[in-house]
Amino acid sequence: MDIIEANPNPFGGVVTNPNALIDDPRQFRSQLSHSLDAWEDEGYKVVWLEIPISKSALVPVAVEAGFIYHHADESNVLLTRRLEEGAVIPPYATHYIGVGGVVLSDSNEILVVSEKFREYNPNRRGPAFKLPGGALQAGEHIADAAVREVLEETGVKTKFESLVCFRHWHGYRYGKSDIYFVCRLSPLSREITMQEDEIEACLWMPVDEFLGTGTVGQFSRDMVRAALESTGIVPSPIDGFGTPATHEFFMPPLEGSYLNLT
Repeated sequence: MDIIEANPNPFGGVVTNPNALIDDPRQFRSQLSHSLDAWEDEGYKVVWLEIPISKSALVPVAVEAGFIYHHADESNVLLTRRLEEGAVIPPYATHYIGVGGVVLSDSNEILVVSEKFREYNPNRRGPAFKLPGGALQAGEHIADAAVREVLEETGVKTKFESLVCFRHWHGYRYGKSDIYFVCRLSPLSREITMQEDEIEACLWMPVDEFLGTGTVGQFSRDMVRAALESTGIVPSPIDGFGTPATHEFFMPPLEGSYLNLT
């Protein structure tokens, strides 16, 4: 019997080809057992088994053979099994990544929103203003996400200027952690077109009012102060290390260099 088609990874594991898996669970049970024996004899430490949703009937067979869930997406589930006791299996993603945009106008106003769906606070009346922002999409850069989120929520076009601070928070959605990057953006337009399905209010507010009003949380006020008091760090490609499509770097602006955006 042929073993399941697979390729080694750089960490002593073997990764199966999901497109080569047979459909019949009974045949798969025999083939998987034979493959596990062969892979163990060859000295592999971990088996990574990806099963497409179209072949989900194979999942119980894999679990029966000692596999455990690693992670799943819309079309696949990835399971793992250690062939060597104590072998390291890197965990799946542990963090969400979000962005907020500090959009400051020449007239010392800041673009703010109040979300329709927010944590209930019985002592809060009226809108609770905050920075526009949201979560990064898969494969999206931080700078691009900040510009996109501001445009989607407010209709205001902006230009990314710098990254001014970030917050790291444990115990977020589904037990994961969250990193929230605060970006300084300059407006390219002023007219507001509010995203009405998520936002209940959107306006240009004087910065002093934003920093002094009780309807703004302390975290939001501190983020804006950071943007006002620091030039932040700017996009800074590093020659020979990755490409702009896949890598994003930020460094302090250097006087007289191509990194200085002012």
